[in-house]
Amino acid sequence: MKLKERRLPDTGENKMRTMPVGRLLFTMALPLALSMLVQAFYNVVDSYFVSLISTDAVTALSFAFPIQNLQIGCATGIAVGMNSLLSKSLGEGNQERANRAAGNGILMTFVLVAVFMIFGFVGVKPYYSVFGANAHTTNYGIDYTMICSVFTLGIFVEILGERLSQASGRTVYTLFTQGTGAVLNIILDPIFILGSEGLAEVMGIRLPFYVPRMEVAGAAIATVIGQWVAAIMAVIFNLTKNPDVHFSFRYLKLQKDVVQKILAVGIPSMIMMAIGSVMNFCMNQIFMGFKDTYGQTPATVFGIYFRLQSFFLMPLFGINNASISIIAYNYGARQPQRITKTLKLGLTAAMVIMLIGLTVFQIFPDVLMGIFGSAEDAGSADLVKFGIRALQIVSLHFPIAAVGIALGASFQALGNGIYSTITSLCRQLIVLVPAAYLLSLTGSVDAVWWSFPLAEIVSAALTVIFFARIYRQKVKPMFV
Repeated sequence: MKLKERRLPDTGENKMRTMPVGRLLFTMALPLALSMLVQAFYNVVDSYFVSLISTDAVTALSFAFPIQNLQIGCATGIAVGMNSLLSKSLGEGNQERANRAAGNGILMTFVLVAVFMIFGFVGVKPYYSVFGANAHTTNYGIDYTMICSVFTLGIFVEILGERLSQASGRTVYTLFTQGTGAVLNIILDPIFILGSEGLAEVMGIRLPFYVPRMEVAGAAIATVIGQWVAAIMAVIFNLTKNPDVHFSFRYLKLQKDVVQKILAVGIPSMIMMAIGSVMNFCMNQIFMGFKDTYGQTPATVFGIYFRLQSFFLMPLFGINNASISIIAYNYGARQPQRITKTLKLGLTAAMVIMLIGLTVFQIFPDVLMGIFGSAEDAGSADLVKFGIRALQIVSLHFPIAAVGIALGASFQALGNGIYSTITSLCRQLIVLVPAAYLLSLTGSVDAVWWSFPLAEIVSAALTVIFFARIYRQKVKPMFV
């Protein structure tokens, strides 16, 4: 029997409705941005210690990225769909639907966890067979991806718990969960990767106990431990600090109307992340097409670029996640002024962040690539040389991406996730991959990187068109 929806009276006490928008966005986005910045720092530290093993090990992480990205994408998709419905329901004072959104999101998450665990056991080896990489890279990649897939429950629960807190405006807890997980990861990385003997040799740190050298598998174990600790913290915070969501076993039952609403927003998010995985896979294939001339170096540079760009994209996504919650809540509460102000502030912050990123990539590419190799080292000279030029070319699209990402927050928050799907398809697949392939036919690795600015221009143009349409249809009428 369908539960009757109960609407609570508007007390006006929720900060999503009453706090000044600038302060609200700042207080919600800052913890998210800081926690994601810590995550970005972890990504670079992780790659740095792996680079001490060999460039083959770094390339293995590049090949593992599509799978990790897909895991995060599926977890985020369910969480975003749940977040959008939950925030809108709270804005409307509909506590019953908010509770059902949380319960259904939890169940859907566990279904996806089972799928990735199965892949970890039976799908990893066939996946790595298609790259044609050398034996060292293949074995490193299999070890890393299998561990991360079999124990993927941690990242799913972590993301779901964080989005439950974000939906009610309690983003500060995300800082603690992601921050703790990432810091723990950073601490464990050198210990598990190098072992106690390697740690003493490389860093001069002597442990009072013995730890075997686990190399890339150690990086995966450190990652999983960090995710599980963050997940446990997220669960505890929601059970003890989030009174806006009422947990009960009676809500742990899939209901068609709730599932449809979650998937309406969540599937486009999943597709967007899946597109990123497909793009990464295709780009690795394109770069591996140069292996007869340059070996695996172009693919290695591609993986390093993705980790370095996260220093700027991760904080931007943190701001975006906060914007989505604020816009969705105030759309349900019929507060158009707060919606438009949130979008303006989000766009301004995004542009500032990406302009800083552009400046750093243009002026200090040698410093950035020097983290993973030395120009004086004959074994890594090509890595540094290719990386410097790649960072200077690809970073040209950063300010354009700021516009697309910031305005795109309105698509998910207002229930038009299909727009996000279309723009992401253009940015990461429809335009990018064909352009990269055609440019690769010139025989120049550098030419391939120009496909990124080209794809971003097309995507940003579509984003502006779609934003004008959704604003005219859903936001502007509320001013009347």
